[in-house]
Amino acid sequence: MKIEKLQTESGPVIALVTGEEKVIVDTGSALDLAMTVKYETGAERIAIAKRLIWEDFFILSTGAAGEILQKFINYHVKMAIYGDYSRYTSKPLHDFLYESNQGKDFFFVDTQEEAIRRLTEAE
Repeated sequence: MKIEKLQTESGPVIALVTGEEKVIVDTGSALDLAMTVKYETGAERIAIAKRLIWEDFFILSTGAAGEILQKFINYHVKMAIYGDYSRYTSKPLHDFLYESNQGKDFFFVDTQEEAIRRLTEAE
């Protein structure tokens, strides 16, 4: 895992997380990521590729997505996950992604650039 600190023109520091292996494989690893990012960069905003997150996150019945979102909100961490969501056919998942994108803490977008933009503009 590589964490790159991005200082945006508008002010907030964003951590761009990249790598080849899954970074978030359960709730504990998600919290570890948030704390590592805060410690190493001071950032409270994370942009990460969807491919670095284990697939169970996107199966709402596991409860993983809700747990992780709640933990991030409790620790004041915003996240944007970028990638291709077109293969998912679950209406509840589509509703979840849509509702998240209407908020100010968690975003599901297509590109890294859009992830950074959404995190920059988030209150």
